[in-house]
Amino acid sequence: MDYKKPLPTHITIKTNQIPLPAIMLYRRFGKTEIQMPVLSLGFMRSMHQWQDLPVKEIPQASQNNLRAIVERAMQLGINHFETARGYGSSERQLGLILQDLQGSEITVQTKISANPDPDDFSRQFLDSLERLGLERVDLLAIHGINDHRTLWYSCRKNGCLAAARRLQAQGKVGHIGFSGHGSNEIMLAAIRHEKDGGFDYLNLHWYYIFQIHRQAIQEAKQRDLGVFIISPTDKGGMLNTPSAQIKKGCAPLSAMLFNDLFCLSNPEVQTISIGASSPNDFAEHIKVLDLLNEGNGRQLEQIDTRLKKLMQEETGYARPDWMWQTLPEWEKSPGYINIPMIIWLFNLARGWGLLDFARRRYQQLGHDMPWVPGCNAAEVDRYDLAKVLQNAPLPAEKIIDLLKKAHALLGEEKGTNNKKS
Repeated sequence: MDYKKPLPTHITIKTNQIPLPAIMLYRRFGKTEIQMPVLSLGFMRSMHQWQDLPVKEIPQASQNNLRAIVERAMQLGINHFETARGYGSSERQLGLILQDLQGSEITVQTKISANPDPDDFSRQFLDSLERLGLERVDLLAIHGINDHRTLWYSCRKNGCLAAARRLQAQGKVGHIGFSGHGSNEIMLAAIRHEKDGGFDYLNLHWYYIFQIHRQAIQEAKQRDLGVFIISPTDKGGMLNTPSAQIKKGCAPLSAMLFNDLFCLSNPEVQTISIGASSPNDFAEHIKVLDLLNEGNGRQLEQIDTRLKKLMQEETGYARPDWMWQTLPEWEKSPGYINIPMIIWLFNLARGWGLLDFARRRYQQLGHDMPWVPGCNAAEVDRYDLAKVLQNAPLPAEKIIDLLKKAHALLGEEKGTNNKKS
């Protein structure tokens, strides 16, 4: 796909369907120089299934829905498509559609998981190219730099990054980045890595409810890396079904629209992912274009003040993640208890009523999921946490009490026991 011809910063949208904003906004995606739409189309929720399967076995109804999503996105000026080898049937389904889009100004990104064998990493990428029906992709991300192990797989001598640069030299890749769910330490290490050319961009989690990675996106901007925000609606608090407290705090905007505006109003961020499962899923997100054009700093400030007040009234502090950086990382905690995440989830449930989101995340602890690592607080009494909590802003006994209350609230359903101690 050809991204070399630059798009204008604004493009007029013409359509005979429902009324649309006048323009799509594009931003320079760091050192890649790609003009990136502020809204990107992610393909995880639109795929047929989580397992790969032959094209002939993909139901026509599923493929038709995906085609309608792509057509709607392009109609809106969204020309960045983001998929991954790990997204089941996604690459094959998108590949069928890309055949009809040759010559269009689109940017295609796929992601290949960090691999201990860089040759296998390359083989997987070449197979993904075949699935997509492409000779090259504009953007290739090393998928899931979440911990020191995957960081080492990627950045060691002759690791996955070196393999990706060889693919780039062969003309099969435009620019190379990474995605990650890791700690600030891991994100910053990848951002700062310089051997094998370092990285050109990153995909990471950063939303209104979770601002721990602010230093990471700030340093990415300093180093001219493109910044892509993953799953702002779902991972940002299941904002498609917001709580009454969040609705009240975000009014007159919807919670989803406020979060979009919050992310895109930060100069470090170039684009956020819209994980559409139907053509109608763009309708609320596209409203952010008019808000960005008008400038809504005052409105953002007012909503932020209201939400902080709600959190303060219920928890005693204004931000749900205020303690995160002062608490031990889960790997350093006895029993691998993920203390900062548990306290954060408990605060989200209490302060903003995000109980369903908090329970869903809490009950994934202890199941070796990279985006919810470590264990829950089911066995907090089994361990002496006082030593690792010496630098915490609250007494150890207070934090332990919060952990117990969090487990009582968030661990009520089955399936919350830890798999490791």
